Amino acid sequence: MNTETDNSPGLRLMELLDLLTRHAQPMALPEVVALTGWPKPTVHRMLSQLEQGGWLVREPDGRRYAMATRLLRMAEAALSNSTQQGVRHAVLRQLVAEVGESCNLTALSGAEVVYLDRVESAFPLRLELRPGTRVPAHCSASGKLFLAWMGARQRRTVLDGLVLTRYTANTLTLREALEAELEAIRRDGHAVDAEEFVEGLVCVAVPVFAPGQRTVRCALALQAPAARMALAQARLQLPRLEAAAQALARTLG
Repeated sequence: MNTETDNSPGLRLMELLDLLTRHAQPMALPEVVALTGWPKPTVHRMLSQLEQGGWLVREPDGRRYAMATRLLRMAEAALSNSTQQGVRHAVLRQLVAEVGESCNLTALSGAEVVYLDRVESAFPLRLELRPGTRVPAHCSASGKLFLAWMGARQRRTVLDGLVLTRYTANTLTLREALEAELEAIRRDGHAVDAEEFVEGLVCVAVPVFAPGQRTVRCALALQAPAARMALAQARLQLPRLEAAAQALARTLG
């Protein structure tokens, strides 16, 4: 087993866990030593650490190590999360098929919006924004949505530290104008980007609430070139966006 790049003790422990889970059966110390090629004292120490941490448990014979409940629960959670991501992506794909334009799911990170998932339209004219992309909160539909649904004190703190950079002629750079729009967003239940971040690009966003709460967990948005879908046309898709947001909210449960 190649371990040249695994110098960190933490990484070594993770690699050992990976090995044991892939082996899919309890293993004794000599077997683990043979598989890893690591020194016996090192392997013994690592197995003891994982046992003490609740990741491994001894078999009744006292010799072989098996996955403990803690490790099984982590594996189940990871599988569940992967399944939920697949469901969320399927909801986005269906929404794009209905509206014909790119749609994305975002979360708030500090004073920026980060893309969690996105499905592009089939049209050649589009702005590709991959998951992990960050955009400013004050000039994006999703960002303004998050700001609008914050508590008054939290919103004031965020806005106090926010630089209202101008990106286009339509960017709101006056705090009073931005706060007035945030009040309208809270009242109307959706937010728009009227070519405020990228000239020629419009966007409509709706909140994805936490199950049984009025806390905004994510934002679901439709994005389109204004030449192909005017903002007024994008707003006509709000019922479809809201239905998809409700479907996404169920995956958060």
